[in-house]
Amino acid sequence: MTTTAVSQVARPSSARVVSLDPPLPLPRGSLPSDLPPLVWPAKDPGDVLDFALDATAALAGDVTDRIATVNVTVVPQASSADVQLGNVVADATVVVMWLSSGQAGTVYAIQITLSTLNGRIIGRTVLLPVLQMAAVAPPVSVLTTDAGAIVTDQNGNPILVGS
Repeated sequence: MTTTAVSQVARPSSARVVSLDPPLPLPRGSLPSDLPPLVWPAKDPGDVLDFALDATAALAGDVTDRIATVNVTVVPQASSADVQLGNVVADATVVVMWLSSGQAGTVYAIQITLSTLNGRIIGRTVLLPVLQMAAVAPPVSVLTTDAGAIVTDQNGNPILVGS
């Protein structure tokens, strides 16, 4: 039996796309109300997934403009256990980032700055919650209650006997 890798056309998952809203017209002298934060669905620390930001609405009206460069910063980035940025690609008005790792119980701020061929600069922050979703068998030395429930720390990680 021979296994052969095949070429694929990469299409980002529509489950993890946030879209920028078009600029809102405001009456003269009024201030915009606070917009809700952009948030991607939660990921597990073991997931390696594509997350997309769609800037189509922000570039509407100029069919010649496209994303030229992307700058991505992950906050916090204190250790190698935090969310890691992998490949970043853009297709006209959509940027796709591959993100891995992350500490369970942490909400990361993914700061994205796009610049376009026609000189526009768009900066946004998208929140990415990381939650332990994969079922992991607890170690033998895990602390349990008399009823058999696993005792966890504030991040949902099991507490080991002797730690």
